[in-house]
Amino acid sequence: MSRLNNSAHATNEMQSSFKIYWRLLAYVKPYLGIFVLCIIGFGLYAFATTQFVRILENLLKVIEHNNPQDRIAIPLQVIGYTILRSAGAFVGTYFLAKVSFGIIHRLRVQVFNHMTCLPSRVFDERNSNHLMSIITYNINGVTAAATDAIRILLREGATVIGLFVMLLILNWKLTMVFVIISPMIGLLVTSVAKRLRRLSNSVQTSIGDITQVTSEMINGVRVMRTFGGEEYERSRFEMVSQNNYFKNMKIVMTSAANSPLIQLLVAVAMAALIYVALAYGDLKDSATFVAYMTAVGAILQPMRRLGEVAPMILKGVAAADSVFQLLDEPTEIDDGQYQVIRATGAVSFEQVSFAYAEQQVPALDHINLDVAPGEVVALVGRSGSGKSTFVNLLPRFYEITQGTIKLDGIAINDYTLANLRRQLAFVNQQVTLFDGSVADNIAYGCTDKVTPEQIKHAADLAYASEFIEKLPQGFNTQIGESGARLSGGQRQRLAIARAILKNAPILIMDEATSALDNESERYIQAAMDEVMKGRTTFVIAHRLSTIEHADRILVLDAGKIVEQGTHHSLLAQNGLYAKLHSTEFSENNVSI
Repeated sequence: MSRLNNSAHATNEMQSSFKIYWRLLAYVKPYLGIFVLCIIGFGLYAFATTQFVRILENLLKVIEHNNPQDRIAIPLQVIGYTILRSAGAFVGTYFLAKVSFGIIHRLRVQVFNHMTCLPSRVFDERNSNHLMSIITYNINGVTAAATDAIRILLREGATVIGLFVMLLILNWKLTMVFVIISPMIGLLVTSVAKRLRRLSNSVQTSIGDITQVTSEMINGVRVMRTFGGEEYERSRFEMVSQNNYFKNMKIVMTSAANSPLIQLLVAVAMAALIYVALAYGDLKDSATFVAYMTAVGAILQPMRRLGEVAPMILKGVAAADSVFQLLDEPTEIDDGQYQVIRATGAVSFEQVSFAYAEQQVPALDHINLDVAPGEVVALVGRSGSGKSTFVNLLPRFYEITQGTIKLDGIAINDYTLANLRRQLAFVNQQVTLFDGSVADNIAYGCTDKVTPEQIKHAADLAYASEFIEKLPQGFNTQIGESGARLSGGQRQRLAIARAILKNAPILIMDEATSALDNESERYIQAAMDEVMKGRTTFVIAHRLSTIEHADRILVLDAGKIVEQGTHHSLLAQNGLYAKLHSTEFSENNVSI
């Protein structure tokens, strides 16, 4: 029973590998014409290679008969077939590379574009560095299967077929002795292929681990140095790198043993051929015999190279498998049809509940709320009370488990995603900036063309112009990766300027002033008071000054709205808000 199960598993694994590789080869369709040129090129290469055996046979006959008229023919044949062989190799290799790298480009762009449409759940569940390794290392791994393996398969395969036909023509009986060994070679290749598939999958994972540890060290370099974590990071990287080393060496050992074993099997077949030829002498003359044995010797090298195809393809299949798994992830649901140029900003929650995947306790539990256009709503509560979840449901970063959220009386699921998100501007506590100029970051994502004057006006409102104009190139200054050349407060003000420029009817601020010093916050608070006018605003409260000016304060606890009202009315209730105010805002001026 165990053997039957193992056999069934092996069969399923091979079928899976075949399906994945067939799916990968489907990307060749747009390049079919170029691919035909590859086949023609390698066909010419194989034809010319086989003709060198004929040239040798003819040369021996010329030497034996010494015909003067043949003395020119043989050298011309050598030159002619060499040119043909070289031209075929160039055409095949060049155009196959054009096809292969075209496939890699299309696949990489397709994966990246698909990732931009994936729901937030995927990024929560998958390690970001493993995702990055898919689009870099794993897709590069597909290159071997799409380039080297196909080149060897076409070139060496055509050569083996050509030489094999020649062997059959010269002496088919002897050739049958050579054929007997083929099933043993096939069995060896299949066994090696299965092992390489498993090992290659492990290597993909280990590369993701290396990327993760490296990324964490780079992003947390200041924390590492402050807390003396250098030795810990070195040992952690040593461990994941060594793990990758051992797994790669297993692949090398398996691949390295594969070719010699195939060569040994072919050598046994060749030895048997020589014995049968000498013992039973079935060849017409010495020239034919030498030509036959030369063809046998010539077929060994391409057969050995063909033995390398399976490991290459299986490594590529393992890489392609992870790529296709990501491509098969369903994108965000976007089946709404409703669009509006600019919403008024009326928001309502009707019995809204939401739970994160694999969590029993809901993050939000039966929320009911009506927010009027232009109303400023502050969200306060302990850490984990559901504040960030609340605002993340508005742009549909997550799909609600139960209930309905409406914008201007229309369910947000009825809007197209792009149109819905055009109605919102989001300023997060963790500021995200991109490698580019200050102006590029302020105007990021604007669908309509914006002028330098509009960018400057947004920066003025965010009180960012004062430090931007002191930068070396002003608004054209390159800020580096994630705005590394700016302070935390400067980055935050750029993010707020970006939200101001978007001019959306709904503004969401997730502790947006947390990175600012008191002086900067006063500037920002004054600007935001002006910007909030006429806009529905949700603010995850960070400082007391933000809360006091809100039209309404929602107090969340365990995913429920337990209190709501103005600052003074909630203090008068002497409930959870009053407790948070006395312990958190008064002592630390910060909410938890």
